[in-house]
Amino acid sequence: MTTQVSRRWRPRSLLQLVLLAFLVVMLPLGILMFQAGQALSELTRLADDSARQAVEETRRARALSSLAVEMERSARQYAVLEEPGLREIYTQRADEFEAMLARQQLLLPDNADARALASRIDSLKTLLDAPVEDIQTRLDEFVPFAQRTEAVRQATNRHIDARIERIREQAGGVQTRLWVQTTALVSASLLLMLLFTWLIIRPIRQLERRILSLGSADQPAPSKGLQGPAELVQLDERLDWLSARLGELEAQKRQFLRHMSHELKTPLASVREGTALLSDEVAGELTTRQHEILELIEASGEELQRLIEQLLDYNLLQHHAEISVDRFDVTALIRELLAKHQLALDAKGMQVNWRDRPLDWQADRTATGRILDNLLSNAIAYGEDGGLLELRAQQRGDLLLLEVANSGDEIGAEDRKQVFDPFYQGRARRKGPLKGSGIGLSVAADCAKAQQGHLELVDDARLAVCFRLTLPWQACSVQSEHQQDTNTIMMPSPQHRAADADARNS
Repeated sequence: MTTQVSRRWRPRSLLQLVLLAFLVVMLPLGILMFQAGQALSELTRLADDSARQAVEETRRARALSSLAVEMERSARQYAVLEEPGLREIYTQRADEFEAMLARQQLLLPDNADARALASRIDSLKTLLDAPVEDIQTRLDEFVPFAQRTEAVRQATNRHIDARIERIREQAGGVQTRLWVQTTALVSASLLLMLLFTWLIIRPIRQLERRILSLGSADQPAPSKGLQGPAELVQLDERLDWLSARLGELEAQKRQFLRHMSHELKTPLASVREGTALLSDEVAGELTTRQHEILELIEASGEELQRLIEQLLDYNLLQHHAEISVDRFDVTALIRELLAKHQLALDAKGMQVNWRDRPLDWQADRTATGRILDNLLSNAIAYGEDGGLLELRAQQRGDLLLLEVANSGDEIGAEDRKQVFDPFYQGRARRKGPLKGSGIGLSVAADCAKAQQGHLELVDDARLAVCFRLTLPWQACSVQSEHQQDTNTIMMPSPQHRAADADARNS
């Protein structure tokens, strides 16, 4: 169940969490867009003001130069013609020059040329009030006046260039600030994306582990209390219910297998005992036809006994029985199993090909024999009548490779993926009066896995079906008579006994 603490800071549903993640991740990007818009607006306004001022100041500087030229022209014309209209024009131009110069001084307060022009314009305004002779002698004053006016225009241009440079630097600073803000806010968005991704993925992965534990053969781990959106918490609660239900079903299955195997073995023992008494002619002499019928009943009883033993083995492996490590001769074990299946081999007319050569190994003899027994039974049941059965044994360092191959029909690609699944029966039909249980290969694979080994279906160059068993050398701890405490004596590894002794049976 969800806790109150988890509800205080987590959304109640997956939809709310996704929407919150979207809004929070978009928030830094929205702030970035807003700040970028503000900075762009500021630069645009600054550029417009600067351009307007630059045009106005440039026009004023050019107007000052033009007025200086017109003042000089009017003064020279008045000195020659002495017309009152020229004097009025001169006075008007001088007043305009003085007004524009005053505005230009606000732009260039520290400019020496502007100050000199301001002092000179006062004397030049009254120039035409003097006699004509004095005017002619003072006309040369317009030369330095025009030069200083040109100097003021050049200073105005430099001031405009400096302002443009400052605007450029300011724009560069704004660009740098935007890059820093972009990096910071995008990084924040990425971190928030990772955070919300983790908040969403973490409970999903926890649920995935729960589901995998339910599907595995191991006991599923109990829930640790999933914290997350309500939908996922409810799903975790459903998995708890499913885990408990699967545990109950597994217990019922094991109990059913135990009871069924026991209940089947009891009447089967009576049937086989009665068949043996009839075969011994205890109840009277039998005819040849009756002996044939008894042999059929006896063979079917043995097959049923084998199926029951497979069910018992499967049920035992489901309880994770511990292995018992022994040192034994693999060839002797194969010889015993072939003797057990000799009648079935004779009935099928199968030729057995193997090399009888001693090969000592250290593993669970019972489990290894169970694997080979199931592989031999499978090869006999599905193999070709009058076909070939090969057994191969090979030692490679600390590994033992056992192969059981037979001729006949190949196993289809669809069946190869599920051939070791319990109770799975492929498309190939079993040859014989009884149908198989579908757990023989599953029991064999589980026995190999219990010994840290591996059973697999491999391709063979000559035969249609080939199963390969790979078993590692098992370390066996043995207490001596004088060491009843925790001291142990380890059996030597085959790598210390021989260098890759090859006992391949082919």
